[in-house]
Amino acid sequence: MLQQPTDPLDKARRLAVDFAERAAHYDATGEFPFENFTRLFEAGLLGLVTARESGGHGGGLAEAQAVVSEIARGEPSTALVLAMHYNSHYGLRRYGKWPAHLAERVLSANRLGPALINAAQAEPRIGSPAHGALPETIARCHGDTWRITGRKSYVTGVPILKWVSLLALTDEKEPRLASFLVPTDSPGLHIEKTWNAAGMHATASDEIILDDVVVPLQDVIEAQPASESIRREEHATAFFFSLIGAVYHGVAVSARDRVLAFAAHHRPASLGSPIATVPRIQDGLGEIEVRLATNARLLRSLGEDVDAGRPVGMDGMSVRHVVIDNAVAITSLALDLAGNPGLNRDFQLERHHRDAMTGRSHAPQNHMIRTIAARNALGRIPPHP
Repeated sequence: MLQQPTDPLDKARRLAVDFAERAAHYDATGEFPFENFTRLFEAGLLGLVTARESGGHGGGLAEAQAVVSEIARGEPSTALVLAMHYNSHYGLRRYGKWPAHLAERVLSANRLGPALINAAQAEPRIGSPAHGALPETIARCHGDTWRITGRKSYVTGVPILKWVSLLALTDEKEPRLASFLVPTDSPGLHIEKTWNAAGMHATASDEIILDDVVVPLQDVIEAQPASESIRREEHATAFFFSLIGAVYHGVAVSARDRVLAFAAHHRPASLGSPIATVPRIQDGLGEIEVRLATNARLLRSLGEDVDAGRPVGMDGMSVRHVVIDNAVAITSLALDLAGNPGLNRDFQLERHHRDAMTGRSHAPQNHMIRTIAARNALGRIPPHP
C-alpha cells in the first residue's frame, strides 16, 4: 500500500544519492530505471501530490518542485518521468474534470504499487498540439466502444506506464478533441523504440502505435470541440512547465557540485594550489551560483503563487524558459572550468551538459514562448485613436 512520506524532501535526497550510483549506467545503456520507481513507491513519493483522502500526501507545486529537483540531482530521467506522473495526478486532484470511475481506477492503482501515467499527445508528423495542428490519431465510435488508430511520439517513461492519457480526434459529425484513458497493455497497442537522444537517454521516450485499440465509450477523460484551441488553465500550465524546469535545475545543481569539488581539490603542478584560487575560476563558479540562485528563486516563487491560488498568467512558460537556459549555461560553464578532465565520461560533467541541452526540446520551444510573450505584450497596447 502507498505510504505517506513523513518528510518527502529528506526521502528524495536519500534516494537521489542511491540513484546517482547507477545514473551513468542508465545513460550509457538507455536501460529504463525500473528499480528507481519501486523505491519511489516504497518511500510514498509516487503519491506526493495525490489528495490525502485518496491515500496521498496532498503536496503542492513548491514541494513537488523540490522533490523533483532532488531526484534529478541523482538520476534526471527518473525525475522527468516522475514529473509527468505528478502532472497527471495534480490535474486529477485539482480540476475535477475526470469522470469518477476513471479517477478511482487511477488512484486505487497508485495506492497499490508503481502505476504511472503520462499524457500521449505529440505525433511524428504534427509534433506537439502546441503547434496548433489537429492529431492524426483517430477515435471512431463503434457501438459501446471507441476504436483508436494512430501513432504517438515522445511518450516519456512508456516502459513503466500503466496508462496514457491519449489525445485523439473523434470521427463524429462534429469532431471533438478528446483525451482517453488507455491502458498500455491494451491489445493493438505496441511500443516502438525510437528514443536515442544525446541526453536524458533513460527516459525511454519512445513511440506508441495504436491499431484499432478498443476503449470503452465512457473512458473519455475530457473532450472539447475540435474547432476550438486546446483549453489551458493557467495554474495547470504553470504546474507542468515549472516541474519540467525543476528537473533541469536539479541537473545543473549536480554539475555545480561536481565542478566545485574539482576546483577545490585539483592542484596542477604548475600552480601549486587548487585551481579554485585562480580569479578566472572563481568568476566562473560565481556565475554558476548566481544562475542557480536565480533558478531557485523563480521556481519557488512560482510554486508558492500557484499553491496560494494567485494569478500567474503565462509565467510558467517564462520561468521554464529561463531555468532551462540557465541550466544549459551552467553545465557548459562547468565543462569549460574543468578543462580536459571535464570531458572525461567518468567525470560525468558531459552527461549533465547533454541532459541539460535536451531540456530545450520540450514544447513549446523557446522561440514559441517568446512569440507568445510578444503577442501578449502587443495585445496590451491600446489602438491609436
